[in-house]
Formats: sequence, C-alpha cells, structure tokens
Amino acid sequence: MDSRRPPLTPARRSLPQYVRHWAEATPDRRAFTFVDHPAPHSRGVHRTLTWRRLDLRVRALAARLAEEAEPGARVALLCPQGVEYVTGFLGVLAAGMVAVPLYPPGLPGHADRLAGVLADARPAVVVTTSRAREEVRDFCGRTSVVCVDEVADDEAGGWRPVDPDAGAVAYLQYTSGSTRAPAGVEITHANVVANARQALTAYGVDVRPVTCVGWLPLYHDMGLVLSVAAPVVRGLLSVLMDPAAFLHEPVRWLRLLAAHPRALSAAPNFAYDYCASAVTDAQKADLRLDSVAALINGSEPVRPSTADRFHAAFACQGLAPTTHCPSYGLAEATVFVSAARPGQPLSRFALDRDALAAGKALPARSDDPRAVLLAGCGTPAGQRVRIADPAGRVALSEGEVGEIWVQGPNVGRGYWRREEESERVFGAGFADAVDAKDTADAEHTADAEHTADAPGGRWLRTGDLGAVVDGQLIVTGRLKDLVIVDGRNHYPQDIEATAQEAHQAVRRDRLAAFAVPGASGERVVVVAEHARTAVLADLDVPGVVRAVRGAVSSRHGLRLDDVVLVAPGAVARTSSGKVSRALTRARYLEGVYGESLGGEAGGTSPVTPAVGDAVRAAG
Repeated sequence: MDSRRPPLTPARRSLPQYVRHWAEATPDRRAFTFVDHPAPHSRGVHRTLTWRRLDLRVRALAARLAEEAEPGARVALLCPQGVEYVTGFLGVLAAGMVAVPLYPPGLPGHADRLAGVLADARPAVVVTTSRAREEVRDFCGRTSVVCVDEVADDEAGGWRPVDPDAGAVAYLQYTSGSTRAPAGVEITHANVVANARQALTAYGVDVRPVTCVGWLPLYHDMGLVLSVAAPVVRGLLSVLMDPAAFLHEPVRWLRLLAAHPRALSAAPNFAYDYCASAVTDAQKADLRLDSVAALINGSEPVRPSTADRFHAAFACQGLAPTTHCPSYGLAEATVFVSAARPGQPLSRFALDRDALAAGKALPARSDDPRAVLLAGCGTPAGQRVRIADPAGRVALSEGEVGEIWVQGPNVGRGYWRREEESERVFGAGFADAVDAKDTADAEHTADAEHTADAPGGRWLRTGDLGAVVDGQLIVTGRLKDLVIVDGRNHYPQDIEATAQEAHQAVRRDRLAAFAVPGASGERVVVVAEHARTAVLADLDVPGVVRAVRGAVSSRHGLRLDDVVLVAPGAVARTSSGKVSRALTRARYLEGVYGESLGGEAGGTSPVTPAVGDAVRAAG
C-alpha cells in the first residue's frame, strides 16, 4: 500500500534511525525512485526501493564497511547518481563512519578538484558501483573499493546497528570552490536532521506531504538534503534523475513534476531560464503543472525576471505564480537558512544602485533603469539570522547592507583539519556581546527543539552580503567577490546581468565579472561565453564588446578595461554548476583566454579545446 500521507514524523538522532523507523512503520511504501534515461528520447526507466528494501540494503552495506574500516573512518562516495548513491551514503552513516559525498572520476573538468578533496579527506574506503569500479580504482590507487551493487543482502543478517552520538560527524560536505579551494564542512548527525526538519517546516511539508523531485547532484549540499535527508526524516517519496539527463532534455524534469502530485523541487537560476527557452510548444502540450507544491530557487541573488519568464512560459500548463520560492543557504549551515514560503507572491525589491554600493538598501522606482531588482529570500525557520558589520562586528539595522551571520543547530562544527579558519568562520561573536534583537526574525519562530543546541554566542560568518528589508532577507552578493573601484562597491553579478542583456550574442548566466590589479588601482574585466547559436568567427566581436562596455558604463558608471568573448564552456564552473569567478580570474591572469587580452576590442580567443570540452560537458 502506498498512501499519500505518511504517519507523523518521530524524533530520531540520525538518518539511518529514520530509515529503520519507516521500514518498520511503512515497509512497502516507496522510498526512492531513480528515473534513468538510457536513450536520447527515452521517457524514463524507473528503479524503486521501498523503505523495507532500502533498510536491508543500508544494513548490508554497513556490515561490509565494518569489515573494511573502524567507526569514524572517512568513506568517499564516488557513485553515479542513482539509488546506489543513496544506499551508499546512508550505509556509511549506519556504520558509524564519516561519508564524503563526491562523484566518479569521469565527471569532466573536475578531476583536479576530486584529487584535491581525496588528498584532504584521506578516506579509508571508497564506495562506488560496479559500473564505475575500474575508473575509480585507477584514480584512487590502493584505497579499498566497495561496490554497493555487489554487496549481498544476506550480509545484513548478523549486523548490529551502530548508535552514533548526535554530535558526531556524519559527513564532510566539501564546498563548491566558487571563491576558494574546497574545504570540508563537518556536518554532524544532529546538524543534518535539524536542517532537514527546518526545510520541511519552511516549505510546509511538516503539515502536508509532498513528493521530492530532483536532478541536482547528490554530492551537492542542496541535492543531498532535499533529495535524501528531508525525505528520510519525513518518510516521503524522493524521485531522482541524473543532472546530465536534465541538461540534455530539460522537459524531463517538468514531466516528473507533472507526474507526482504536490511535487517539491529545487534548481539554480539558470535552470528556470533554460526551461523557459528550451522546452518546445510540442513538449508543453501534455504537461500539467497545476499540482506543483513549490519550486526552490537557491541562486545568489535570485532574479525576479527569471521567475517571471519561467511562469510566463508555463502558465498555460497550470503553473501557479506562487510556487516560486527564493531561498538562501550554504554548506556551512548544512544547506538551508532562509526561504520564501509557498503560496505567497514573490517579494520584489527595487533598490537604489548608488545607495546599495554605499551599504544602504534604499527603495527605488521599479522602472528606473539604474535600479537593482532582487527577490526576497523570506525568513529563516528554526535558526537566527543577523546582518553584521564584518569589520566592527556589530549588528546592523534593517535596510543596512552587511555580512549575513547565522546561528542554529544546523550550523556545522567547522572545517575538517582547518582549526584556525574554523574558529574565524564558525566562532564569530558580536563586539558588544549584547544579545540584540534579530534583524531577520522569523515569522515561524524557532521552537525549543531547534534552538536547544544552538551554540550560545557563536555565529557563522557566511561571507555573503545582504540586508533585511520589510522583514525579508535579501542577498546582494559575496563579500570576497566585491569589485571596488574609486572607493565604490560594485556587485559582480549586477555587472554580469547588465552585460548579458547588452547583446544577444552573450550567453546568459555564463559570464564572470571580476577585478584584477592595475597600475593605478583595480581594473574590471568581463569574460563571457558567446551563445551556442552563434559562431565566433562570424560574430561582430568589436560590436559585441562595444555594446557590453556601453551598457555597463551607462548603468554602473564603470569602465570595463577588458571584455573577453570565449567559446561555450570556457567560463570556469564549480562542481555544483555555478560560475567560478575566482577560477575564471585565475585563468585570465594566466593567459588561458588568449595571448592578446588588453586591446580596445577585448580578447576574442576561446580556451583550448581540452579545457572547453571538459567544462562544457560538466554543466
């Protein structure tokens, strides 16, 4: 039997304990379904695990791992997307070991990052599948390899569950590396359970069941929490697909949303724009999206124009405009921090650009071409958020821009093997030591269960800039990404948004703006991919560059020292698919984008085929 409403969620200390509970309470309910797309136009082949079957597979793998390593050992997950990944992750936790969610070595463009993470984590065991075994063994050398799909069910027979301490590390969530080298965030069992419950509360799933539908990679924080942790805590069905399947044919994601009542899903900003532009009228014909519960947009910042385009594209399919939920989070807080609630209109803010550059979120007319248009990311659930002056360490008032600080039971313990950095990031405190009023107090206030473990006086410095306006958290950018010219702050994503609107040849969401040293101060550079429909050799490159320069100068009062137009796939990306301004900047300074970069027309060379092909395949 597979009723739509699961029983009330009990209180458990770890995800494997929840798996065991649902296996006993609802053994034949579907737990996880992976939809494979083996052919270009495949409608999907489904593989499903019930809660009883999932529990058996988790216990069998835990028993095998217990033969390979001691409790507390790191275990790297190098599985392809699928039910084996879920089983592998939960099996590691059930064995009392520390999971390191990663990806197979074959993921193009990310071999160096994978090697760096493995060297940092030092896993005792690697978990993968028989399909990826050979490439994993070649990549990992002498490290012991266990294939999930080759572990027999009967290995679960004599195994006794490990009862981990709630404060013990469950897994290392490596940051995506968008602004620095990846670091492993220590996420405890209590952290992930708390964050799953916080997300369930924020999106209304604590009172109304949903089906979690996702294509985000499971090694990414949002994919892991929304597609694994939250469904396990609530006893929900989670339907998964491979990210590559979405990129090849985005309508596949929408079909899964349509096929499952009250679907809850998440995607970055580019995915909504991609669907709006790539899904054809013929593909829309059989889509009904009127029962979608919530669509989470976790980009930073969230653009109202993207939500508008997406809903305009699928309004005839019944998609409600109130399903879009701008959200904010980061790996250091497990993932979820703040979100707009489903069923509420999108909160739109038109802010004065000059005031924003000076640290004030002041309103402007929405039709003012110099206004910055941002979406509100709602309020937190089960945690506290404040805006702080990062230098003076004092709490700022509503409308003032500063660093976003977070406190709650979901905040990780620190960075693996980085004590000094952990203390700086996870151990922040306000200079006046006064427990002032929260600047982003939640309408859904934290209950006793969710605040009891909050570390008193210690705050997480997110490195993100934002403000609170009308009770809503607005994310304005990354502290490390700020472009400062002549004493004025410029947000790179703001420059990028202007540049991509300047000419149709500039590919949306595939460009990076950053500053580089110059003889008389910082120089500002934009590296942008050209649209896939354009051929670089046939483009009027000087005309494109003039259009970008003119638009940025007019809107921002900023001179671009260089505009580099490159081939699709050339702008560096993180493992989670975000543009990496730091790596793109490093490649620019190394001359990767061409020998002549400083001319008035801007550089025009694509990257070498090896780099371009690798990054293109990754995202």
